[in-house]
Amino acid sequence: MSSVLSKLTAIAAALALLAGCNEGSSAAEGAAKGATVKRKLGLNSSLPLYWPLGVDIPELLSDEAPVPWQRRVLEQEYDLVLLGTLSPIEEGLTGAETDPLRDIDRLAVIQPRGLAPADNVALDNWVREGGKLLLVLDPLLTGEYEVPLGSPQRPVDSALIPPIVARWGLEVSVEDHDSFENGFYEVPVGRSRLVVGHPGAIAVADPNAADCGILARGVMARCKVGEGQVVLLADAAAFETAEFAGPDGEELLALMRFAFD
Repeated sequence: MSSVLSKLTAIAAALALLAGCNEGSSAAEGAAKGATVKRKLGLNSSLPLYWPLGVDIPELLSDEAPVPWQRRVLEQEYDLVLLGTLSPIEEGLTGAETDPLRDIDRLAVIQPRGLAPADNVALDNWVREGGKLLLVLDPLLTGEYEVPLGSPQRPVDSALIPPIVARWGLEVSVEDHDSFENGFYEVPVGRSRLVVGHPGAIAVADPNAADCGILARGVMARCKVGEGQVVLLADAAAFETAEFAGPDGEELLALMRFAFD
């Protein structure tokens, strides 16, 4: 019964990501079983990183539910916590507020469905208090999804740039390429490299807003914001296509380490 309840909790969080509600779920139980302790990572995304697209609830409840390759890669090093919202919400009858970021030190917001004003405020406060954020905003997804346009399950094809980006002194624009093939290329990320696909271009619009540096041929920015850190990436290809994540997802994990270590 406990395993069924835990799956229901995780499914509720995944559905909340589609509906814009708040739920949370921890994805790993390794520490309780004596395995190497993984670092907790909050995750908010419209991409099918945790549950695959087109799978109904009964299948998710079964032990045969497929696990996306992205989740397998990330769970090598992280205890994933699904977040449907970033801002505090009121609990039912009590009216008490629950802060979904309270116990989170690292957060990956990857091609979100759009951040509410309260989410922008909560995210800014959380970073300034010491949180580490990987924010991925891709102006043009290049992955293929067998979900019709307009479906609530479909990932956000073109990222909505939240106001928090401008508050940190950055701007994201669309980068033009003379052909579809030429939109794919490698960029350096720390000691590793990352394949990007038709990425956006990041620039510093207000150098006084935060201490930011532009990296990876203009596809990435890293900023010191208060006591925390923001890594902004204008491309999600490594989260969409296993080939771009590297063998065994090593290049994707290298990106995560660059953002959080």
